[in-house]
Amino acid sequence: MESVWRRTARLPSFPPLEGNAETEVLIVGGGMAGVLCAYFLKQAGVDCLLLEAETLGGGVTGNTTAKITSQHGLIYHKLTRSRGAEAARLYLELNQAALERFRALCRDMDCDFQEQDAFVYSRSRDKLEREAAALNALGFPARLAGELPLPVPAAGAVCFPGQAQFHPLRFLAAIARGLPVHEHTKVLELAPGAAFTRRGTVRADRIILATHFPMLNKHGGYWLKLYQHRSYVLALRGAPAAGGMYVDEDERGLSFRDWGDLLLLGGGGHRTGKQGGGWAELAAFAKKHYPQAREAGRWAAQDCMSLDGIPYAGLYSSGTEGLYTAAGFNKWGMTSSMAAALVLADLVQGKENPYAGLLSPSRGMLRPQLAVNALEAAVSLLTPASPRCPHMGCALKYNPQEHSWDCPCHGSRFQEDGRLIDNPATDDLRSPPAGR
Repeated sequence: MESVWRRTARLPSFPPLEGNAETEVLIVGGGMAGVLCAYFLKQAGVDCLLLEAETLGGGVTGNTTAKITSQHGLIYHKLTRSRGAEAARLYLELNQAALERFRALCRDMDCDFQEQDAFVYSRSRDKLEREAAALNALGFPARLAGELPLPVPAAGAVCFPGQAQFHPLRFLAAIARGLPVHEHTKVLELAPGAAFTRRGTVRADRIILATHFPMLNKHGGYWLKLYQHRSYVLALRGAPAAGGMYVDEDERGLSFRDWGDLLLLGGGGHRTGKQGGGWAELAAFAKKHYPQAREAGRWAAQDCMSLDGIPYAGLYSSGTEGLYTAAGFNKWGMTSSMAAALVLADLVQGKENPYAGLLSPSRGMLRPQLAVNALEAAVSLLTPASPRCPHMGCALKYNPQEHSWDCPCHGSRFQEDGRLIDNPATDDLRSPPAGR
């Protein structure tokens, strides 16, 4: 269950924090977003420090499918309709800027950066035509593709030319060298201008929480604004190459991309704490359509899903001056990490950023997904079962595919012995679960 990225990368190691420290900007979280924030701030001459509870890239970043693209499902028609053409234009412009920044950074880097066309396919020709029309109105050269080189039912696809894919951990290793980082340093508590760890306190003028799911419950309402979604990947050797990056517009569909001689087949997804197809669904698809292929690896990822499909990056809440966050990257963590880091690096330096309003965590919450999230939380809180998540007390569900206890409210996950796997919970279960 180790991703091909983890097996083929060597990241630098950093010592834990020993004693107290002071800095202008503290970054909490050593995934792609946090490391990019530290990188840009150091490049700008800002005194900064990054704390990571385990090791860099050890969470979601190491389990991605590593597509770098502005094409986030069929989002541009939805954005144009819900928030207007200007918001759609800004979102496209920001993500294209993120793609170009990756392209520039990867130019002299051994991280398997490759330009690839990206495709979102659908069974509905109408959906594809609406998306293409919205993109053409924004001046983007998207095109409609007909037949696909994939064994999936589809009426076609919207193609984004000139997108990219890469090896995320080799990239992370390259930009992390020389950064002020302390690994194995878990932040236990936050206060205005301070972060407390077991080995010392860090005082900072500004703090960025890049912890995948924001860890403070008292501010921002993230427990209502976010939910988490599991997805699964099989690496197949001997399957035909996809020749591009493909994803179904339906979140229950499949994704495809190549890496070397491997086909990375993704899908089987479900809301964390719910039942889904998982690796069994992918294995059945591979057996039917790629009978000569053999499995060369498997892993799973967990994505934070926002209310409107746009990430949150900015001031944590209106009542938390000096505290910022990056979260809710949906299924597009690589491009969104870069987009969030570009915005946050400006904001913590007191600079204006044209995309800050678009990504603001304080933007309106009235979306249909809000009611779904609230209902899930209420049902789970009222379920008379144990074990319960230490984050907010929701009843955990056993995940037989991954042998874990998962929270359907906010996505915390625990090993069978009760040890924490994924946040927003910050503590292990007090005692191992008694049954399944």
